[in-house]
Amino acid sequence: MKLVFIGPPGVGKGTYAKAVSEKFGIPHISTGDIFREEIKKGSELGKRVKEFLDKGLLVPDDIVIEVVKQRLSMDDCRKGFILDGFPRTLQQAEALEQFASPEWAFLFQARDETILERLGGRRVCPKCGAIYHIKYMPPKVPGICDKCGTPLIQRKDDTPEVIMERLKIYREQFTPIILFYKERGRLVEIDANEQADKVVPVVIERLRKLYNV
Repeated sequence: MKLVFIGPPGVGKGTYAKAVSEKFGIPHISTGDIFREEIKKGSELGKRVKEFLDKGLLVPDDIVIEVVKQRLSMDDCRKGFILDGFPRTLQQAEALEQFASPEWAFLFQARDETILERLGGRRVCPKCGAIYHIKYMPPKVPGICDKCGTPLIQRKDDTPEVIMERLKIYREQFTPIILFYKERGRLVEIDANEQADKVVPVVIERLRKLYNV
């Protein structure tokens, strides 16, 4: 199973990828996670990536492509993979065809109001990193972390104005990539307006049919 997961911020790609990874035994590969790990380790790659991120710039395509290429060459990817956060540009999508052509691109879609509710209700603990949601996963004591008792905060990029701007950027950035896979007959569209416990079984069922498993 060579899969690409695409969708707007807050649609739940990471959650669905984790579930599929566990069900079918293929790695969930997030470029964001790789970069964070390299920065944490202080590797050469991490230093290069951090330079761009500190300036508020996107990591250049050639660096991202090389990182993904290296990761997909590892043994655990022989049975397949789920890419989450890559490709982010048409150049990345075209490059991916050269070394690990994905069989299906799953496009997760949800209404703007669904995304606003999901991201806008998110609260995080600045101390231990625990994540809550005021509606779907509230802490036992409102506004206080269950794990360490620290007051919870709302991240700056989870405010309505920033969310709408992120959705606008997503559409501009990903429309060419969505068309790229659609034109090749490899796009699978999934309605992700429901909660994850409803969406995950739909994704698993689609994959069973696509791969006869």
